[in-house]
Amino acid sequence: MPSAAEPRASLVVEATRRSGVLWLSSPILAPTLLWHVWHAGAAYVVCGGDEQSLTHPGPVATVQLRGASGACVVQWEATVTVVDPGSALWDEVTPVLAAERLNAPSVQGLTERWATSSTVLRLLPPPPTPR
Repeated sequence: MPSAAEPRASLVVEATRRSGVLWLSSPILAPTLLWHVWHAGAAYVVCGGDEQSLTHPGPVATVQLRGASGACVVQWEATVTVVDPGSALWDEVTPVLAAERLNAPSVQGLTERWATSSTVLRLLPPPPTPR
C-alpha cells in the first residue's frame, strides 16, 4: 500500500494528464513553472532556445501539480532523461508537443528548431506500487 508520501499512480496520471502546467524542482533547481504534455506514461517539457528557460534539473526532480487555488493536488518524483533528436521517442513525442504548443512564433519547422536549439525532457513517474 502506498504511503502518504507516495501518491497513487492513478492520481499522478490523471492530475498530470489534465494539467497544462507543472512545477519542477530539484536540489539544483528552484521550483519552475513549465508547460508540458502528458504522453504514453510520462510528462514532456521543451526548454531552451526560443522555448521556456530551464536549467537541467539533474537525474531526479520533483513534479508538483497545483489546483486553481494554488494548493498542491499531487507531487511525485520523476526520473529525468533527455529525449535525443532523431530517436524513435523524439519522432513520437515532438509532434504531440508541437500540436499542444500555444503561441509559438511559427509552427512551421518547430520540431526541427527544437532539434537544434532546445532540449526535450522526459519526466517519468515511479512505477505503481503493488497492493
